[in-house]
Amino acid sequence: MSILVIDVGTSGLRAATVTADGDVRNVNPRPFAPSSPSPGLVEFDAMAMGAAVLEVAAATAERMASDGDTVDALGITTQRASTIVWDRTTGEPIGPALGWQDLRTVFECIMAKADHGLALAPNQSATKVAWLLSTYDPDRSRDLLFGTVDTWIAWVVSGGALHITDHTNAAVTGLYDMGKRIWSEHACAGLGIPMRMLPTIVDSSGELGHATALDGAPLIGGLAGDQQASLVGQGCVRPGMAKVTFGTGGMLDLCTGTEPPTDHHRSSQGTFPIVAWTRSGQANWGVEAIMLSAGTNVEWLRDDLGIIDTAAASHEIAAQCVTTDGVTYVPALLGLGTPKWDYGARGTLLGITRGTGRPQIVRAVLEGVAQRGADLVEAAEADTGLAIPTLRVDGGMSENPTFVQALANATGKPVEVSPVTEATTLGAGYLAGLAAGTWSNLDEVADSWAPATVVEPNGSFDRDRWRQAIERSSRWIPDLSALDF
Repeated sequence: MSILVIDVGTSGLRAATVTADGDVRNVNPRPFAPSSPSPGLVEFDAMAMGAAVLEVAAATAERMASDGDTVDALGITTQRASTIVWDRTTGEPIGPALGWQDLRTVFECIMAKADHGLALAPNQSATKVAWLLSTYDPDRSRDLLFGTVDTWIAWVVSGGALHITDHTNAAVTGLYDMGKRIWSEHACAGLGIPMRMLPTIVDSSGELGHATALDGAPLIGGLAGDQQASLVGQGCVRPGMAKVTFGTGGMLDLCTGTEPPTDHHRSSQGTFPIVAWTRSGQANWGVEAIMLSAGTNVEWLRDDLGIIDTAAASHEIAAQCVTTDGVTYVPALLGLGTPKWDYGARGTLLGITRGTGRPQIVRAVLEGVAQRGADLVEAAEADTGLAIPTLRVDGGMSENPTFVQALANATGKPVEVSPVTEATTLGAGYLAGLAAGTWSNLDEVADSWAPATVVEPNGSFDRDRWRQAIERSSRWIPDLSALDF
């Protein structure tokens, strides 16, 4: 018996199998990138997403059957805060689904703070729901449902029987009361969002319903946001354990335990509290630190500058030099997240001389992302008072040896590389398997962690000089730097 997992990311989706020994098999990926009809707008077709999910899930289930395996339960993990509004009766979305990167509601975020005291960011769902309603149902007369991607996928695979989300997803919408762990009536009233639209909040692991649209109608046992699923997938289920996912951006998540946070807002160090997972009604908490661009910088080298042919080549080229010879790169292509949260900061390349060549620039980019990773670690430790003994990593950049070594050197900590590049799938499988009895408890999940490799520090960086470089990159576009969400 194995766990079937549906994993929906920002640029693609897939189904896979998680076995009882923690192996990921039968991976069936499908590209599914959002569209950007104009700068700042990020949309996708929710109906097409649902159809693609059913196709890859059915294909993976068929592979399992051909191997004599059966589906024990279904786990679902998805990108967070992307927003879909659909008709309760027809199941048809009323307009485009708005991706979490969509920035069309920046003004609405500013007004929500001024008028109602709501601290909202444009990457959260709250103002996206309000925008969809104001555009397609201005008088709020239609019987509509709101959901993030996890809610939509649960609706699709259950044939419209389930309208649910879990606490990890609800808590990043901007519509959630962190203290009470329920939907916020104040936020909904301020934005004109009818409470009847909101999904039921359920545990991240439990008997949540059945996927009747799939053969055998398997139990849906796990539901979680992608970063929290990756946290569980890398066995970071005890206080002080942390992982960073280095994908398009970089997300550090640190488990803090069952004690709820005393402050539910972004901290002075630029981290913010998250629900790490819930099980049997018990919430486990964490903090999250964000790097707005990580792998995007390698894509810039490849697609825009054309100085590398593939992302993997960045390691080979950077290895042609031992150091950057004083070149420093600040990866602020989209601004700076934790700890400064400066949307007007911009990417900065410093220390170039006539002798600077392609290897030095490529290495500087990889080391710059690593230095930003160290910024996230320092912020999380400062905010929680917890020391991170080792750092676990997944995501595409975790396959780059030069980068991983630079991360170990920048943080001064051993770096454990995930055995699977996308630990989100593994985490969703664990959460569903806990509900189905495949694993007894989270300690068993933690004890199953076996990194692909462990990289020890073999050098260090001048962190004071790095902070000077950060200062040079800051406030480049003053109007954007003035925004505070």
